[in-house]
Amino acid sequence: MVAHRLGLAAVRSAAKPNVFFRQNIPRMVLASAMSTSQARPIQTQKLSQEEGQQVLVNQRLNRPVSPNLGIYKMEQTWFGASAWTRITGCVLSGAAYVYFTAYLASPLLGLHVESAALASGFAALPFVVKGAIKFALAFPFTFHFINGIKHLVYDLGIGFAKSQIKRGEAALWISSFIGGGYLAFGL
Repeated sequence: MVAHRLGLAAVRSAAKPNVFFRQNIPRMVLASAMSTSQARPIQTQKLSQEEGQQVLVNQRLNRPVSPNLGIYKMEQTWFGASAWTRITGCVLSGAAYVYFTAYLASPLLGLHVESAALASGFAALPFVVKGAIKFALAFPFTFHFINGIKHLVYDLGIGFAKSQIKRGEAALWISSFIGGGYLAFGL
């Protein structure tokens, strides 16, 4: 009975003209008639091969020159926190891709990658190996997470003095090792 009344009410309301729609039809027609885009005739110039090449040369002169990374200290550019953030991000995403691909392919290959099999296999490992595996997963995660927060602080314009950068870098590495150790052994 309730379903019948509900269906009947829905049919009746669909048959009524919508007051909102009826009042706004003139506005919608007017808005569609007044286009906000502009039409401009396109004019091009015929250039010879040499003139076109000269335009490209002039454009290249105005481009910014990227610095030669070889003139900086190696620890600033090659082994800095920014490079390690990219490395840890690639390691974490690569490990996730490998696991999920193995999980998808396991029924076809006859492998057991379900959580019960992984937990029992992990429990059979020696304590040192378990700790090393957990730290190998926890450290990149904490480093990537904490350095992401540091870069968000940089986006606010805070911490660009040389002394602040050095202290922030040291705090980043220390807190990443502590956080990785806590995630690996403390939980």
